[in-house]
Amino acid sequence: MTRRQRTLRNPVETRGVGLHSGNEVQVRILPAAPDSGIEFVRTDLPEAPSVPAHIRYQVTRERRTRLLRDGVEVETIEHFLAACRGLGVDNLRVELDGPEFPGGDGSALEFFELLQSGVPVEQKAALKTFELDEPVYVREGNATLVALPAEEPGLTLQYVASFDDPEVESGSFALRLDPETFAKELAPARTFCLASEVEALQAAGLGKGATRDNTLVLGDPETVERLPNEAIRHKVLDLLGDLSLLGAELSAHVIATRSGHSTNALLVGRLLDLMQARETGGLVQRESGMDIREILKMLPHRYPFLLIDRVIEVEGYQRAVAIKNVTINEPFFPGHFPEMPLMPGVLQLEAMAQLAGMLLLRKLEYSGKLAVLWSLDKVKLRGGVTPGDQLRLEVETMRIKGETVQVKGRGTVAGKVVCEAVLMFTMIDA
Repeated sequence: MTRRQRTLRNPVETRGVGLHSGNEVQVRILPAAPDSGIEFVRTDLPEAPSVPAHIRYQVTRERRTRLLRDGVEVETIEHFLAACRGLGVDNLRVELDGPEFPGGDGSALEFFELLQSGVPVEQKAALKTFELDEPVYVREGNATLVALPAEEPGLTLQYVASFDDPEVESGSFALRLDPETFAKELAPARTFCLASEVEALQAAGLGKGATRDNTLVLGDPETVERLPNEAIRHKVLDLLGDLSLLGAELSAHVIATRSGHSTNALLVGRLLDLMQARETGGLVQRESGMDIREILKMLPHRYPFLLIDRVIEVEGYQRAVAIKNVTINEPFFPGHFPEMPLMPGVLQLEAMAQLAGMLLLRKLEYSGKLAVLWSLDKVKLRGGVTPGDQLRLEVETMRIKGETVQVKGRGTVAGKVVCEAVLMFTMIDA
């Protein structure tokens, strides 16, 4: 059964040092509207740009998860994201005054308890879930990840570790996720390194904020574990944090062998591709979309100029995805290359603009206004759209300044990009 989305009732704050940078960072965690997801906001930069917690923005960085959007980065967020997933908190605005999230005690326990103190509350919207129904496999060197359909709804994580240092014992750990089990079995597990790696990591400029309190040093006789197989449990914790970048609550059994953040990201990317391919078949459970009746209530456009059939996903006023089913009955085909029907590129852009307008009108201060397209930039028409195609449109808000909004959009057919552009809108009174 699909649960409802959750946020916090009260804002909470914390301050700490980044595990890798060693810099102190202030974090303020605020409630957010349904379908907003978790959004990191860099308050130390001009106009406080944001980076959503989604695999679209993941970039490879050694030994931590990093997100990058339009030159704005946040990193070492995996422990916090795991705490959010473990507690079942879905929508948050996370303000921080630096690029690296505080490391806390090297685990997710402090973040789990911090979120609990903010009092998680249910929201009206149902959570988007993705129940895997076929195996998905990725491999990177000697690391592998396999995601299998779950025997019953829910997420089970299993990790098999084999360390390069012969003095460090290998092993495995498995966990079926729920808040109580997460708090007891996973959240306290701290980050780690091998004793043989310490000098190399320090020479590479990593671990400037690491101490014996927040980092396990495996192979060091002075190390005392909080839990049996603490390091392996922490690998499961990292995996859970990375899986939360999917943008949906995953129901599957995931088995990892020697995997790290880069392999985790490969799996999430594969899952996202599969989820998007199944979206239009109604196999992904969600209530955040809009059918044609709701579209007609929001947009002034009517036939033959309404170019959106269904909105399948909305994330606050940050992102939206819609579908345009292209048929031979479209009024433009008889006059536009009738011997070889092609959807005009300008109408692909118009469909993108209509979706962007709907997204912006969800913002409370734009209620009762019209989104007027002001300019187009970086327009690229990369492929033909013909009868029988399903045009998938995706738009994302890049910048909002007063009544002016910049949106990035693209359209795909069967996974291939056919159009993309940056659109500028001016919001005017209706």
